[in-house]
Amino acid sequence: MNRKFAKKKGTLARNSLVTGLWVVMMGALIGELFFFAWCRVQFTRTGYELTTAGTENRELHTVQRDLKIELERLKSPKRIEAKALALGLMMPTPEQTLRFQ
Repeated sequence: MNRKFAKKKGTLARNSLVTGLWVVMMGALIGELFFFAWCRVQFTRTGYELTTAGTENRELHTVQRDLKIELERLKSPKRIEAKALALGLMMPTPEQTLRFQ
């Protein structure tokens, strides 16, 4: 009777070991699948962020170019002269001009 009990005890221990290994392997597989899915989501999210940043960058370059053109237009001597004349200002005569040496 002791031999039968010993065999059953050994078989039971081996079965629980196999079951434990199976559970660990399945847990590792499921964990790996979750990690893979997380990596794919992060990759996709980063791609969207890069696309958005690229679009914003192009828009900002366009605004910057437009502002540089506007600045050059506002600094134009012809425009400044026209504004001064509209305000009633005149070009100084040679007598009104001082020269420093």
